[in-house]
Amino acid sequence: MIALPTNRWARRGLALLAGLMISFAMPPWGWWPLAPVGVALWSLLLDGQRRRTRAALGVLVAWGWFLPSTLWMVKFSPVGWPLGVMVWFGALGALASALRPPTGAARHVALAGLVIFSEWVRWHAPFGGVPLSMLAMTQARGPLLTVARVGGSLLVSAGVAVVGAALASVVTDARRIGAAALVGVIAVAAFGIVAPNGHAVRSINAAAIQGGGPQGTRSEGTDYLQVFNRHLLATQQLRGKVDLIVWPENVINTSTFAGTGYEAQMKALAKEHDATVVAGVVEDRGSQTTFLNAAVAWGPDGAQVDRYDKVRRVPFGEYVPMRFLLDPIAKSILPPRDQVPGHDPNILRTPAGRLGTVISWEVFFGRRARAAMHADADILVNPTNGSSYWLNEVQTQQLASSRLRAVESGRWIIQAAPTGFSEIVDPAGNMYGQTSISQAAVVQHRVELRHGITIAVAVGDVPALALAAVLVGAAWVGLLTRRRQVPATSAWT
Repeated sequence: MIALPTNRWARRGLALLAGLMISFAMPPWGWWPLAPVGVALWSLLLDGQRRRTRAALGVLVAWGWFLPSTLWMVKFSPVGWPLGVMVWFGALGALASALRPPTGAARHVALAGLVIFSEWVRWHAPFGGVPLSMLAMTQARGPLLTVARVGGSLLVSAGVAVVGAALASVVTDARRIGAAALVGVIAVAAFGIVAPNGHAVRSINAAAIQGGGPQGTRSEGTDYLQVFNRHLLATQQLRGKVDLIVWPENVINTSTFAGTGYEAQMKALAKEHDATVVAGVVEDRGSQTTFLNAAVAWGPDGAQVDRYDKVRRVPFGEYVPMRFLLDPIAKSILPPRDQVPGHDPNILRTPAGRLGTVISWEVFFGRRARAAMHADADILVNPTNGSSYWLNEVQTQQLASSRLRAVESGRWIIQAAPTGFSEIVDPAGNMYGQTSISQAAVVQHRVELRHGITIAVAVGDVPALALAAVLVGAAWVGLLTRRRQVPATSAWT
């Protein structure tokens, strides 16, 4: 048995410490062993506590977890960052803690199940999901990355939470449950190494172009012609024959794209390199209230072959939810225009292959990559733009998301950003040629076009959600059964 301090303030401090451990397991820090340790400490602090106390401790864990790992938001909204994170993420932490049984042999694994549910909620709500600082991201360089091939990113998050619960179990009174949980996670991770991940049908030479330039810029102060020219210049660094060239999101920003000098130069670029070229195009088509955000593809002959308009938009970045309510209050600090969402399938059909396309924010969502896979994507491309962000938290979490998407889909993924980071990732999560922030660079590698699907693509989030239901249900059933036999105590409330 492990003894924790009984002093209220000491326990509150330990709750913050548990959250900080999880936070520093995230990119950009990446100390992944801290994540399960943080979950274990969180669960131990809830033992024997009343429901209100458990909820309060959960709020503190959430603040320690999310406030540091979303610090980049402060430059966009010094007020919205603490309020949004403390209220929404704090509420989820409070709910998970309050619903965890205070006693019982399976109480620790119940918290793991509740964490799985809360991660699923964050992937879907509010505003379609805000999947930042997810537990799965801690495993981009960790031993549980292979779990993504079996049950996607949510099952990776589940693996981290279950390991944490197992640690808490083995140091208290549930060693058998803890040992069984650890064995289960190890077995799934080992199976992930050999699980089906598709097969190669051919290979091509691919390149991601990063034009470079200053980080931390805003759209209203950007010279987009200069951004475009930086990428033309960087493309000259290409070595040898390439089949696919991927430019970042939003490197072409114009009122109307068709018939412009931008379009003519992209056609000429494709012809010059005898390659398929993909580039991010933003256009407002004369509208003062809306704009389009697309990935456009040209074939080696210079003809435009396909276009995909981004479906999953960034709330308060690319559109304002409930604008009719918020404009009267904060119109001056809100984005003036809303992106018009596109439609599936998110596939660019090109001579280089069927390119599953997840633009920027979409790479954080496993379901966007699965949509491309169900449309028979041969490879994934992620044109993105993180040049406006402060610090490198978003960019490093996006790299982690790209690795998760590659493993869970069984596809190579090419990520191209104007100021970083850019990289190419294989289906095992290995990274090739990661660039530095603000560097003008080209990442080139021979990549495979692949067919076939992984278990994760076939079943989605079902295994993780089923596991969560079993863990929570078993814990509460066990506790209810005991309560029929033992008089009620204050720990129940």
